Amino acid sequence: MLWHELTIHTTEEAVEAISNFLHEAGAGGVSIEESGNLNKKRERPYGEWFDQPLNDIPEGRAEIKGYFSQETDIETVLEEVKSRTVELATFNIDTGSPTYETRVVDEEEWATAWKAYYKPLKVSDTLTIKPVWEEYEASEGEHIIELDPGMAFGTGTHPTTALCLRALENIVKGGEDVIDVGTGSGILSIGAVKLGAKRALALDLDPVAVISARENVALNGLSDDITVKESDLLSVLRPDSEGASAEIGVELPVQIVVANILAEVILLFTNDVYEALRPGGLYLASGIYKDKEQAVHDGLTAAGLTIRHVHREEDWLAFVAEKVL
Repeated sequence: MLWHELTIHTTEEAVEAISNFLHEAGAGGVSIEESGNLNKKRERPYGEWFDQPLNDIPEGRAEIKGYFSQETDIETVLEEVKSRTVELATFNIDTGSPTYETRVVDEEEWATAWKAYYKPLKVSDTLTIKPVWEEYEASEGEHIIELDPGMAFGTGTHPTTALCLRALENIVKGGEDVIDVGTGSGILSIGAVKLGAKRALALDLDPVAVISARENVALNGLSDDITVKESDLLSVLRPDSEGASAEIGVELPVQIVVANILAEVILLFTNDVYEALRPGGLYLASGIYKDKEQAVHDGLTAAGLTIRHVHREEDWLAFVAEKVL
């Protein structure tokens, strides 16, 4: 089977947004390759020594590839992605004068071959992400997140996802109700419950992500503990919202809200997060590029939240903010 491959050469800052555009345009898969030069900080759990760059992508740049079925009008998709990418400038996201390429590839080039490079990934002291096709034996006290990457964002390889999982490891004490906004693959909700949270409500506006999250929740045997719903941010919690009366699986207000999304979107619903949290509850806000740190800090504090901690990974950061008594 043949597929259209659409490649965007852009900045690491724009990766999350443009990847989402490709998913929403109907991509059957998305791959991301960021700069592998020697200046980039890497984990060295086994003492590895890097004396050659992993690729020739310039520092701060990235290549995003989206794959579309042969029947897709790829020119229409290209124009849509170009248009939406231009709009990112209105959110002060630097796309770095992106360039675009299209070609036709055989399915074997991406649909299965890439699996050879997606291996179990230990993202924290107790959490490891394992693709469903890989064999892996957990050690004592290690929690395994079974994941089929599918078409939704959140595999653990991007710094923001890893940041959130490590932060959750610090703030989940056991028995909490959690709301995960922009759940993508469902990885953060799964991680939270694996760490001891009682229940989670996973929300996403993208119906493809909702399907992917439900499948991953089932893979982990957590369908009774995690409710996945389609929702524009926290709109499903509003009394006048369609479907708001439906079972949401958590008791409001909750102890933890987590959102791994764009900084600009985080700023859109800080007041809603404040209302969704019980006194003493924590908001874990991630997906924030370093140049948006002050804006998000100010937005969280303006909503009445108190910053308790800032987690950092490469050029990304995550805030832990508390609704003080």
